[in-house]
Amino acid sequence: MEWSDSWRGAFRIELRAEAVSLAWRGWPVLPGTYPTVSATGETKWAGRDGLEAAGPVPVHRDWQERIGTRPEQVATWWAGRSYSLLVATGHVVDAIEVGTDLGRRAAGALRNMGIPVPIAATPAGRWMFLVASGSTLNTELRQHEDVRHLAQGEYIPLPPTPMSHGVVHWRVKPQICGRDLPDAHIVQDALVEVLHMAETPELASV
Repeated sequence: MEWSDSWRGAFRIELRAEAVSLAWRGWPVLPGTYPTVSATGETKWAGRDGLEAAGPVPVHRDWQERIGTRPEQVATWWAGRSYSLLVATGHVVDAIEVGTDLGRRAAGALRNMGIPVPIAATPAGRWMFLVASGSTLNTELRQHEDVRHLAQGEYIPLPPTPMSHGVVHWRVKPQICGRDLPDAHIVQDALVEVLHMAETPELASV
């Protein structure tokens, strides 16, 4: 996906507004590198010591020391560039990341239980269930290749971060649960439930 200057400008305003909103909520917001097209037509990530192949990653190499930056300072980070919107996990927010199929089925199970959980999705088909920090994955989910727990020392991209082939978007917006993120075990229980249903087709058809 090619990002023109006009597109980047529009996204910068939206990214800045979302970053400040999350920072006021107490989420550890960070600026990340952003996609650009190199002279060879290849997508690279800019904003951190030139162009890089991987991204988005935090712009500041000392990003862990910047966790908890005040919203006023967060606003200045997006004053001139369309940085990606990253949130450090392990501080207020953790994420349980799964593939599209498992994510869709778990989201349906949570919806049926009447439990709101913020969910962000990447253009690459990864769904991130945002939960309160402080828990670890149970044994069954740790052994599942499609489940990843992002916590201390890691970070995730949040909407409307631009990617190489699209934009990170909300499947369920965080406003639906206010300031209170759900306990991680709620999402884990939903994931285990749908995994067991997949293993037992007669249950899935009930």
